[in-house]
Amino acid sequence: MYGNEWAFCFGGVAAYVVLFAFLILLRYLNYKETLALAEKGLVRPQAESKNGKGNLRTGIILASIGVALILGMLPLGVNSRFPLGFGPWMIIGLLPLFIGLGLVLIYVVSREPKDKNGK
Repeated sequence: MYGNEWAFCFGGVAAYVVLFAFLILLRYLNYKETLALAEKGLVRPQAESKNGKGNLRTGIILASIGVALILGMLPLGVNSRFPLGFGPWMIIGLLPLFIGLGLVLIYVVSREPKDKNGK
């Protein structure tokens, strides 16, 4: 019975390793593209304004995925020795949940207050 718990943990860790390897690959390709543009004397266009809504959007999506994973894995702990069905497999859902909540918090803390005109 306890062997399945470790398999779920290993699967979750492996999924995160694959995800981070993919993100590192994307960053490397972006870097190589920037170098190729610089060799030709071109510059990558910059975004006009950064209002942080990308952090909010990403945070909400990650938090939603985390909640969905937690609810989906809750039945795994019905007959386990862990309280309320929480076990090591819940880290698969808790990580995206708290990363998403952190991104939403960054948006809330770093946004600029509105002036009298509502802008």
